[in-house]
Amino acid sequence: MNTRIKSRREFLAAVGATSAASVLAGSAGTAASHAAENKEKLAVDGGAPVRKELLHSRPYGPQFYDEVEKQELIEVLESKAPFRWSGGASKTLQFEKAYADHIGVKHAVAVTSGTTALFTAMAALEIGPGDEVILPAWTWYADYDAIVLSGALPVFAEIDDSFNIDVSDIEDKITPRTKAIIAVHLQGTTSDMDPILEIARKHKLLVLEDCAQCLGGKYKGKYVGSIGDMGINSFQLSKSITAGEGGAVVTSDPELFERAVRFHDVGVIRSPYKEDLKGGLLAAFASCNFRMNEFTGAVLKGQLTKLETICAGLRKNYRKVREGIADLPGLKLRKTPDVDGDLGVGIFLDMGSRERRDQFLRAMRAEGVGAAGPGGSAILPTDERIEKKVTIDPNWPSFNTPEGKAIKYGSECCPRTIDILGRHGGVIMDPNFSDDDVKDIVTAIRKVYTAMKTA
Repeated sequence: MNTRIKSRREFLAAVGATSAASVLAGSAGTAASHAAENKEKLAVDGGAPVRKELLHSRPYGPQFYDEVEKQELIEVLESKAPFRWSGGASKTLQFEKAYADHIGVKHAVAVTSGTTALFTAMAALEIGPGDEVILPAWTWYADYDAIVLSGALPVFAEIDDSFNIDVSDIEDKITPRTKAIIAVHLQGTTSDMDPILEIARKHKLLVLEDCAQCLGGKYKGKYVGSIGDMGINSFQLSKSITAGEGGAVVTSDPELFERAVRFHDVGVIRSPYKEDLKGGLLAAFASCNFRMNEFTGAVLKGQLTKLETICAGLRKNYRKVREGIADLPGLKLRKTPDVDGDLGVGIFLDMGSRERRDQFLRAMRAEGVGAAGPGGSAILPTDERIEKKVTIDPNWPSFNTPEGKAIKYGSECCPRTIDILGRHGGVIMDPNFSDDDVKDIVTAIRKVYTAMKTA
């Protein structure tokens, strides 16, 4: 790594620890601007807002739709072959190969959603009754549901200030029945994969990366999804690239790949997978139909060519905001294990308490800048149907073992998660925010934060 990048990484990682005013030439960190900030009346208190119209992010992928996706779709229409196995050059197959190459894995299987990708991964990893899977208490329902629908038992670990699984809480959750850890890369920030993999190797566990909210993110130079035993992605509307719905399962392990292929396609293995796997290693087994259609594959093939542009736009705006507020006294930002690999989905400030966080959010919105707490997930143990272990059938195996009956969910199993999420709030970035938009975000944060600090 060159000196410039290394120094920027160290600088950003240390935000809030030291003053950066002398480093950030041209930022708002001058004595004169500080004085002005201290005198300025907040819009929530009747002062003039930074912006008249509310600034907010929009779904990323559709902003980049153009003739590329249009042409891919037209070719499917003109082929009159929307089923991926109808014959000819499959758009879905082309997307799978391009996506696997892009993130640096040997295999990708395109499926209908991120949820079905998780279910397919559970089958590929042979997760079933009697197994336990560790996952973060704050994530999307699909992680929990895929474990339960496989008949296994979900075991929640706390999150840390990165909003991802707290590595220090994993080993306490491991039992002789633990089979896998789901490392979920939430809201654009990667999990700290090195210590997770170290724990997994020590206890002979599998690691599944859920990259749905971090498509394009990197950890120490590697794309998320290429680091653990398997990875999954979602291409739903709120993700980095999108066809409205869609998902993918990725791995470099040929046996895991074959099990995923068979599970997503009624137990069979077709060409060219059959040739890739030299006829296959496994016999057919009870499976599903999660095949992606050609229209979805066509859009995603086009969207993939825009992924790095989208990620670069997010990272650029994220970096400018971080640098623009870096000298604020006592500033604590969301932790990230790799500031350069972070997608830069949002700038989140630790305001110390839920009350102060909510006050900050109200004041930011009054200034014309959309602000919210961490989103895109739920504190799963506190959800009523999870706390009560509601399943399809009362005899479902997940909660009918002695361990399943004994495990307790609810707020008492994740107090730190509740606390961390309650005190953080911030602004979601957009790859197409203009320089003026970014300046307004910086101005609003500085204005509100300074007023609250001096109140």
